[in-house]
Amino acid sequence: MRAIPCAAPLMPLLVVVVLLLVAPWRGGGAAVARALNFTRADFPGDFVFGAGTSAYQYEGATGEDGRSASIWDTFTHAGDDNLTSYGLRLCASSYLHVASWLNGCDPSMIMLVIIGCNFTIAIRRMPDKSTGDLGADGYHRYKEDVELMSDAGLEAYRFSISWSRLIPRGRGPVNPKGLEYYNNLINELTRRGIQIHVTLYHLDFPQILEDEYHGWLSPRVVDDFTAFADACFREFGDRVRHWTTMDEPNVIAIAAYDSGAFPPCRCSAPYGMNCTTGDSTVEPYTVAHHSILAHAAAVRLYRDKILDPLVKGDYPEIMKKKAGSRIPSFTKEQSELIRGAIDFVGINHYTSVYVSDGKSGADASLRDYNADMSATFRMSRNDSGTGQFIPINMPNDPQGLQCYGQFFTDSVNDHNRVEYLSGYIGSTLAALRNGANVKGYFVWSFLDVFEFMAGYYSRYGLHYVDFQDPELPRQPKLSAKWYSKFLKSEIGISIEKMVSPDTRSHAQQ
Repeated sequence: MRAIPCAAPLMPLLVVVVLLLVAPWRGGGAAVARALNFTRADFPGDFVFGAGTSAYQYEGATGEDGRSASIWDTFTHAGDDNLTSYGLRLCASSYLHVASWLNGCDPSMIMLVIIGCNFTIAIRRMPDKSTGDLGADGYHRYKEDVELMSDAGLEAYRFSISWSRLIPRGRGPVNPKGLEYYNNLINELTRRGIQIHVTLYHLDFPQILEDEYHGWLSPRVVDDFTAFADACFREFGDRVRHWTTMDEPNVIAIAAYDSGAFPPCRCSAPYGMNCTTGDSTVEPYTVAHHSILAHAAAVRLYRDKILDPLVKGDYPEIMKKKAGSRIPSFTKEQSELIRGAIDFVGINHYTSVYVSDGKSGADASLRDYNADMSATFRMSRNDSGTGQFIPINMPNDPQGLQCYGQFFTDSVNDHNRVEYLSGYIGSTLAALRNGANVKGYFVWSFLDVFEFMAGYYSRYGLHYVDFQDPELPRQPKLSAKWYSKFLKSEIGISIEKMVSPDTRSHAQQ
């Protein structure tokens, strides 16, 4: 057993996520990267640049060395006919509203477009009905990948710990093989001088606990999550100084319990389709409530041995007014527990939309998590509003931009991704100079992995992985070369000199 060092490390962090995935990236296929007029040296010394992956998407080896199933294993191995029907029904519904989507629509329709159509694309394009069984085979190839990180000059790496791999029964004893894997990965990163950022939970809830008490719907999850966090702090806390409790809690609530697109696929009509059980009007709030309590309990555990709730100890008044009795209340003790239980806000941001008041067109008889927003989204250019809003409302909290990314189905010569990264990194620098308290920028993802919404079809990685080759060879994309040169403060970068001849049979120019 390892003792956590006495030096004051960063506390666990709740990732409060902004997932605005609607407006597509406008860059054309012939785009060429803009001239680089800033370098790594222009950023503060304590600013960190990194990249990330997550356990289910990266590790593979889902049936090896004692790992039990997660809800994503169950979901991706479910009947193919159900998955296909689900995706087709969502897309058929969504495309009827494309015209209104371009000019404005409600959030639930956006979820149909994004989640439904991407799943259908994945199923149609992949006759193998992809799962995370293989991922990028990080369970066996982590040393090779850490070496790639080191060679690229990556400063930090963000990854998650599989609850099902570390504690296969959901609670109780730690799996020695799972412990060995994470110790080896952490030690390799430490040896290479790469800063370690660990996410405790990244959507892959243990199926055994889902079967026992319906997971995040039950208050029992708070104790089990806290015990899992305790095991992680105890075993890895001497080397890990940066902790994130949960990734994308809004996705847990909305995609899994409102639209029912993500496992455990709970929803009710008309908000979601093809669910066998659930209540879209209540369950997203219940899940969010237990997520906040589980986060706060893990923080208290760490200190002793979602924004408004974590700063003020309660939900916003407008939220309580909209949801009424459908949103759980905090007890006085719970309010004291969660108030201030945050040191850092991480934002997963991919692209932006404009938001306007949508209450005039809302049907008061149809209320779910999305309808309660009373918002209309419309596609538009990217804007700096996100970077300016949060520092004003949370002036004392550092803001960490945990994952920025964009998917393309292209080859290693991903000019569009270079455009995307240079634009977002440049905007981050501008926000810093305007007073935003931003502490880091992590690219999603370090390499191509299984994507929750599109299997292996959507490629977010800096490194290309050939999933049709049994050896899963890695090859740096143009974006990886650009990012490496940026991190090394090399100026005058010529994109043309970094373009590689594409000789792989499975890539497309």
